[in-house]
Amino acid sequence: MDPDFKLKESETLELKKSTAQLKPAIISIVAMLNKHQEGKLYFGVKDDGTVVGQEVGNDTLRTISQAISAHIEPRIYPAIKQVTLQGKLCIEVEFQGNNIPYFAYGRAYIRTSDEDKPLSVRELENLILRKNKEQLKWDRSICKEASLEDIDEQKIRFFAKEAGREYSSLENTLKKLKLIDAGKLTNAAVILFGKKPEDFFPNARLRCAVFATNDTSYIIDMQDYTGDLFYLIGEAERYILKNIHIGMRLEGLKRIDVPEISKEAIREAVINAFCHRDYYEYDSVNVAIFKNRVEIRNKGLLYGGLTIEQIMTEMVSERRNELIAEIFHEIHWIEKWGRGISLILSTEPEADFKEVGNQFIVTFKRKYFEESEEKVREKVGEKVGEKVGETLTQNQEMILSLIRENKRISARELSDKLGISARKVEENISKLKKKGLLKRMGPAKGGHWEVLEK
Repeated sequence: MDPDFKLKESETLELKKSTAQLKPAIISIVAMLNKHQEGKLYFGVKDDGTVVGQEVGNDTLRTISQAISAHIEPRIYPAIKQVTLQGKLCIEVEFQGNNIPYFAYGRAYIRTSDEDKPLSVRELENLILRKNKEQLKWDRSICKEASLEDIDEQKIRFFAKEAGREYSSLENTLKKLKLIDAGKLTNAAVILFGKKPEDFFPNARLRCAVFATNDTSYIIDMQDYTGDLFYLIGEAERYILKNIHIGMRLEGLKRIDVPEISKEAIREAVINAFCHRDYYEYDSVNVAIFKNRVEIRNKGLLYGGLTIEQIMTEMVSERRNELIAEIFHEIHWIEKWGRGISLILSTEPEADFKEVGNQFIVTFKRKYFEESEEKVREKVGEKVGEKVGETLTQNQEMILSLIRENKRISARELSDKLGISARKVEENISKLKKKGLLKRMGPAKGGHWEVLEK
C-alpha cells in the first residue's frame, strides 16, 4: 500500500483501532450487511485512517470469529485474516450476506454514511418488506400456467438477431436470457415473448386517449391495445406522434419531420413506463394527450427509496423488474447507468415527473403555437346542423359544445377550459355570431348564450 494512502470510513468500510472495540465492530458489521449486504472492517486502523497496527496472538482471529458467530443473527461466515498495512500488522474482516435483517446483540442496525444507527420498529418492518419484495419480484416469478407452446418463436429469433446473440433453440435461448427458472417460464418470458400475454396477464395492456381540452371532460379518441411489451411500446409511440403536431425543417433538399415533443424523449418515457411499472398492480400503462400536454402514466412509485429530486439530479436507477430491464438493455433500449431521466431532460428540459397516489406520471408540455383561426380546422370537424359550408375550427366547436352544457358560462371559464386567452375566446365568439350560430340573450351580466341550430 502507498505509505501516504489513508483508508477512509464509508457505508461499506469500518476502521477500528483495536480488538478492544470488538462489540462496536460487530454492530458495524450488522449495519453494513443490512444496508449493502457486504462490507469490510479493519482492526489496527484509527477512524481517521491512521494505521497503528494490531497485536495478533495465537487465538486473536479465533476470538473475533467466535464473537461474530455468537452475537450476529442470522449467522454469517466472514473471511478473517492478517494483513500488512504501511508495514504494520492489522486484521481484515470481509463479510457478505443476503439474509437481511441481521441483528447484533439482539438489535438491528443500519449504516448511514459512516455511522451505525439502530433501526426503529417501522424501519425494521420496511426492511423485511423490502427483502420479501426482492424475493417475490414479479418478472422473476414463475408463470405456472404457461409452457413453451405459449412463446412465439419468431419473436425470440428476431430478438436474438437484434441483440447479436446466436439462436440455437427456443428453450436454450430462453435459458441463456435467464427467462426460464427450474424448467419453468418466468413472467418476464411470457410478457416479453408470449403469443398472447394478455391471456395470462390482463394488465399487459396500453390505454391511449386524446382529449379536446386540458382536462378529461371531452374525449376525441380512445384506443386499447394488448400484447407483448415490444408491441405495446411501439403502439404508444405511434399513438402519441400521430396525435401531436409535426412541423418540419429542411436539410438541403430533404424535408425532416419535427414533432412538437422530442421523439427520443417520448420513446424513453414510454420504455421506462413499461420497464419500471409494478405488474402486481392491476392496471394498464396510460397515455393521455391533452391540448396543452401529454401524460404517460404507469402504476408503481419510484423503486428502492428513490425520490423525484434524486432521479432528476443524479444518474441513479433502481430496477423493479431486473429481467425486463436486462432484455431491454440487450437491444440498447435502456442503459445500465440510470441515464433515462437525464436523456429525457436533455431534449425536453421542461418535462415534469411526479408521483400521484400509486402512479408515476411523466408530463411533456405541447409547444405548438396557435395558427390563425382561418388555417386551423377542427380535427374531428363537423358541420353544425344543416348549415352548408360552415366548417368550424376546433376552438369554435368546443365553445359551442361548452355553451350547450352551460348557457351561462363566462368567457373566462371558456378560456380556462380551452387553454386559450380570453381575447381568443372573444374573437371566436364574434365569428360564431357572424356565422349565425351563436346569440347573446339578455344583458352582459345576468344574460345567457343560445346556440342556434340550423
